[in-house]
Amino acid sequence: MQSEPQFVERMKIVRRAVVWSTQISLFAFSGLAAFLLRFDLTMPPAHLSHLAFALTIWLLVKIIVFRMARLDRGLWRYVSIADISRLVISNVIASSVSCLLIVSLGPPGFPRSIYSLDFIICLLATSGLRLMVRMTMEATSNGRGKTSSDRPTLIYGAGGSGIALLKEIRKNPKLRYSVVGFLDDGAGKRGLQIEGVAVLGSGNDARVLVTEFGIETILVAIPSATGAEMTRILSLCHAAGAQCKTVPGLAEVLAGDGLPSQVRDVAVEDLLGRTPVQLEEQQIRKKIAGRVILVTGAAGSIGSELCRQIARFQPAGIVGFEISESPLFDIEREMKQLFPAIPFYPEIGNIQSRARVLEVLRLYKATAVYHAAAYKHVPLMEDNVFEAIENNVFGTYNLALAASECGVDDFVMISSDKAVRPTNVMGVSKRLAELVLLAMQNERTKFVAVRFGNVLGSNGSVIPIFKKQIAAGGPVTVTHPEMRRYFLTIPEATQLVLQASAIGRAGQICVLDMGLPIKILDLARNLILLSGLRPDVDIKIEISGVRPGEKLYEEISTVLEDTVPTDHGKVRIFVGDRMPECEVQEWLDDLADVCESRDVGRLIVTLKDIVRDYNPSGHLLKRALKPFGPKSVMLESKSHIRETGTVPRSAVGS
Repeated sequence: MQSEPQFVERMKIVRRAVVWSTQISLFAFSGLAAFLLRFDLTMPPAHLSHLAFALTIWLLVKIIVFRMARLDRGLWRYVSIADISRLVISNVIASSVSCLLIVSLGPPGFPRSIYSLDFIICLLATSGLRLMVRMTMEATSNGRGKTSSDRPTLIYGAGGSGIALLKEIRKNPKLRYSVVGFLDDGAGKRGLQIEGVAVLGSGNDARVLVTEFGIETILVAIPSATGAEMTRILSLCHAAGAQCKTVPGLAEVLAGDGLPSQVRDVAVEDLLGRTPVQLEEQQIRKKIAGRVILVTGAAGSIGSELCRQIARFQPAGIVGFEISESPLFDIEREMKQLFPAIPFYPEIGNIQSRARVLEVLRLYKATAVYHAAAYKHVPLMEDNVFEAIENNVFGTYNLALAASECGVDDFVMISSDKAVRPTNVMGVSKRLAELVLLAMQNERTKFVAVRFGNVLGSNGSVIPIFKKQIAAGGPVTVTHPEMRRYFLTIPEATQLVLQASAIGRAGQICVLDMGLPIKILDLARNLILLSGLRPDVDIKIEISGVRPGEKLYEEISTVLEDTVPTDHGKVRIFVGDRMPECEVQEWLDDLADVCESRDVGRLIVTLKDIVRDYNPSGHLLKRALKPFGPKSVMLESKSHIRETGTVPRSAVGS
């Protein structure tokens, strides 16, 4: 009994034999038909010698030309415009060569019209048969596996993606959709027939068409749609009462398990309208391949994604440094499953312990550090100010000192847009950490900070909170109707961090392009729509008030002029001033003394002295001001704060 590879090979031979037999028959048929047409379907005996000579030349030349053009290799059921173009070129070449040979070598008296007749008939026969095979196969497969239970469906988008989706639905029984028609907002497309399916109207007609045809699902096939366009389409679909799903772009299909598994519900990421990040992978690979990389906060949302993205570039190993035991255990298992060839070393530890950090760096001889460990929840840090400073500032300082001492080549810290004109302790702690790194720059270790805004789906971000509130039946709480934030997806943020680390120079702060800020109220409404519910009807939205330390608008840099472009369109360099290392050391000593004394008032004064544009929140000022004492002291203190931006020491309480 023959093996499967032998059977496949034999089937290939049989198929090619059938193809060549068919093609040779078409060559002979076209030549004979040309003679018969020339002589009104009768063959004069005087021209039989011309026919015999011409057929010999045509067969030999066409077999050679078609073989050189590899026209015996394609599958006729998938014949395309490119294949037809090759057929035209091959027939032109074969007929031209044949004509020259017949004229120069053939018997005299050869009818000249035979040449053009043979070319036309052969071209029509060779291309027409292929097209007929494709039409037959598609007609046969269109109804295969489809049943009356398939969901009546509209495809939103009559462009290339929509047509490709229609073809896939027709031939793939896994996609249980019955396409009734297209929706397209192009004014000139209404009423057109595409692959036998009509463009029934625009998105504004969705409600009427859903009712008329009993549509259950609308598949959005517009991978290039912006966030605003996707939001509009989503609203129209939900208003029409149809389920809304989307089709990924080609890159997403290729990276996954094919189209059937990737037709999915519209996600909040689709509403951002972010263009995919184009990485300079060679630059990044030079920084990572063959090296041991340490990631702090490795079990967090950013840290864990950094581990996944770094593993793509073939490091010698990844050290996951994390204080939280259970999440570290989870990411260790995931990394071993996803990247079994990349060693992953889980290490429990606190960045505030210099001894532990040194121990890990020396053990694994890491040559690059990605520092993602930080306290980041703004209102929580307003109530735990000393812990924010100790972890975000002194933890970073400990880690940077250890990295420099161990000869680490690259040190990349994840910073925040809240470090720009900070109004909260979390933001000012990140700005201080940036200043520490800039001052520590030496010839041995390259220190770089990467500054960006909010990350969709990260631990503590607004999206998981909203989803929990929606699942509980509401209300969804928004702090202020005009609250806006910049957003990146987790993969995009981490990819840009790797890109920034590759192009950033020593002692620089890289600022990521965050696109346009998004209104949190709009985000809440869209999430309710994505859940199949109606905002303010099924799920109420309540305004809860701005929390301590929050801004209405976040900033990536103080003004656009504060950054300069790089070779990568989504990474800019912040050009703010540095502090001398001796000055940084002085205020680190002052901060250490303040944290030890647990004096909130002194902390505000010290922070304000270091970061001049820090504007402490009213919540924190109330903690610092004495809640008792003469009224005049309170009034004097408030006046002093308004005029100078500092807290008078007479009003500071411990």
